[in-house]
Amino acid sequence: MKTVILAAGEGVRLQPITSTRPKHLIRVGGKPIIAHCIEAVKTAGADEALIVIYYMGDAIRQYLDDGKKFGLKIDYLEQKGVLGTGNAASLAEPHVQDDFLLVYGDLLFSAEAVKSVVKAHKAEKQAVTMSVVAVGNPESYGIVELEDEKYVKRLVEKPKRGEAPSNLANAGVYMFSTEIFDKIKEISASARGEWEITDAISKLASEKKVVAVKTPKKEWVDIGRPWDLLEANCWALTRMGHRVSGLIEQGAHLIGPVSVAETARVRSGAYIEGPVFIDENSDVGPNCYVRPYTSIGRNVRIGNACEIKGSIIMDKTHIGHLSYVGDSILGENCNLGAGTITGNYRLDGGTIKMMIKDEVVDSGRRKLGAVLGDNVKTGINALLMPGVKVGNNSWVGPNLVVHRDLPPNTVALLSQNVESHELKL
Repeated sequence: MKTVILAAGEGVRLQPITSTRPKHLIRVGGKPIIAHCIEAVKTAGADEALIVIYYMGDAIRQYLDDGKKFGLKIDYLEQKGVLGTGNAASLAEPHVQDDFLLVYGDLLFSAEAVKSVVKAHKAEKQAVTMSVVAVGNPESYGIVELEDEKYVKRLVEKPKRGEAPSNLANAGVYMFSTEIFDKIKEISASARGEWEITDAISKLASEKKVVAVKTPKKEWVDIGRPWDLLEANCWALTRMGHRVSGLIEQGAHLIGPVSVAETARVRSGAYIEGPVFIDENSDVGPNCYVRPYTSIGRNVRIGNACEIKGSIIMDKTHIGHLSYVGDSILGENCNLGAGTITGNYRLDGGTIKMMIKDEVVDSGRRKLGAVLGDNVKTGINALLMPGVKVGNNSWVGPNLVVHRDLPPNTVALLSQNVESHELKL
């Protein structure tokens, strides 16, 4: 089965993390998002994949290569810009002759979710079969209205609050016949200058039956905002097989499902409570507490008496002793000075908001820490308030409280006024 994987988007809402890497290569549960995607479609029967790339496409090529390490053949199609999912799908027309699978490569879904779509498509023998999933905030998704609980009546893109025709979101997993290409040629660009695959599906739905397959929420994770990465990390850590291969010193305690890579080290007095993933050449402890749903990348150093909770720590980051990192994302090559704190809970207990594309967005989470880009440094006793973002290459001075976002390439220091007085003895 041939599969088209869309991996061209910029992931602007995930900045600063996506300023230096494509969204599809962000690691959750120790593997890039697109690797989880490829494993799911392969398990569901795919033996060949066409990857549509644009933003930082060379990085995706370099990681995936020809697909041999994943057990399937991979080729690449290059989009000329951010031109939408419809335009991206149209690039596959010369390369497919039969029905094919198409998935969004920037979200997580299980092999079971893919298999159910493939099975329904073969049974129904219609032009389009698509996955839908029930969501709690339909205004954030493309919403599907059904008739007879099985067929697509219409698609509404991000309806206003209270106006959604259902709570079923387009889950980004499709089976198409080649008829879809003719419909893509009939659609026009949106106000954003993008051609959307959902417009082509809507045209088909007005003429033929489009089958909807309901996917359980536990089989699918959308990744649109930074806090979604934390949810994706939980999803991946819960589903992966765990193995301890590295050096565990006497006096260290590993509780529950924990992975420690062969060249990693957990020092005496550390308490690791799974699910947790610790990658190659990382060094944790002594006397640390690593709490559930934490992924620690490669060549990471976590110093004495630190606590890490529900976070993603990327490669080559150093967390100085006596620091606390909670519900946060730290980019590559960051250095946190001793006593750095990422606050993750509001004093009033309310939900935490974050700036996303110049708009304040309520995360809906009562626990959410900071998001740091690559190469961020903090001085001793720096404090990052809940929901703040720090851009790449920025420095946060000692004893500074960061209560609003810092742009990239910024140095923020606490000013100090000193008055001189004559001392009389």
